Amino acid sequence: MKRKISFLFLLLFFYHSIQAQQIYKRVLKLMGSRFEIVVVADNQKQGDKYIDLAVNEIRRIEKVISSWDPKSETSTINRNAGIKPVKVSHELYNLINRANKISKITDGAFDISYASMDKIWHFDGSMKQMPSPEAIKKSVSKVGYQNIILDPENQTVFLKLKGMKIGFGAIGKGYAADKAKQLLVSEGVKAGIINASGDMNTWGKQPDGQKWQIGITNPLHKNTVFATFPLTDEAVVTSGNYEKYVIFNGKRYTHIIDPRTGYPASGIISATVFAPSAELADALATSIFVMGVEIGIDRINQLPGVECVIIDDKNKIHTSKGIHIQKYLTNKSKKQNP
Repeated sequence: MKRKISFLFLLLFFYHSIQAQQIYKRVLKLMGSRFEIVVVADNQKQGDKYIDLAVNEIRRIEKVISSWDPKSETSTINRNAGIKPVKVSHELYNLINRANKISKITDGAFDISYASMDKIWHFDGSMKQMPSPEAIKKSVSKVGYQNIILDPENQTVFLKLKGMKIGFGAIGKGYAADKAKQLLVSEGVKAGIINASGDMNTWGKQPDGQKWQIGITNPLHKNTVFATFPLTDEAVVTSGNYEKYVIFNGKRYTHIIDPRTGYPASGIISATVFAPSAELADALATSIFVMGVEIGIDRINQLPGVECVIIDDKNKIHTSKGIHIQKYLTNKSKKQNP
């Protein structure tokens, strides 16, 4: 009898300990962007402690990858472009190495040396005509991941061309989200979301056992959601060009520039990528715009654990082979996309 009572007590204790956990979140500006950090914890004090850990980790990463901070490793690499290799931390070396691998996978559609690009396109309404072909070609003359030379033995990074630069604008927030999640998991946080201005990484489940529900914004109606996806241990990133674009000769050009040609991407208005890491999802979401619908989906279909949802400029939905979009559309979207 005592054993039964003790066992029942343990069950009740376990049940109440689960129910006691709640969701705690904080919204703040980090890396120049809006971050929302969500954790599941026993109480406010514990929740605040976990969130503080994530914030400090994100700030640490910013100091490593920032190209604005003259003291950062990234700035040191850029200052020595065309001069000499720079020895860097294991962390930054690996990040650059992974970035180069993504460049190869995407045939250069993703390229961290895009920071070398001359900014000749402006999407603030001031442009009245297209830049000349000569100006466009010149704008990308120092761009090319092939000129990022990595030496694994000495752990150095060398930019071959004088004036060449690297930047992590298309991958940095995703990387920060991954590292913050990794730290919190190591600290015993059972569930949460790191939302780095749309670059999201999730783990675990809500206190009631439900999966996290992630909504994808309708690119033509940014205050509405066209599809919701349940996630438990996955990253998702959406890139959109529905706000920053120009139209010349009836053609829409977006603010996402092809680093290989200097011309803005066209044909796609939204790309959402699901991947094991926000870093990878971040890079691929940008790359899809440059590669286009057909090549983009073909490339995603070759990557294990990666899926995508693309909306083209005709408002048509395209998906990779692992996503059956009808399951996730909102009721309103189902009527529009039977």
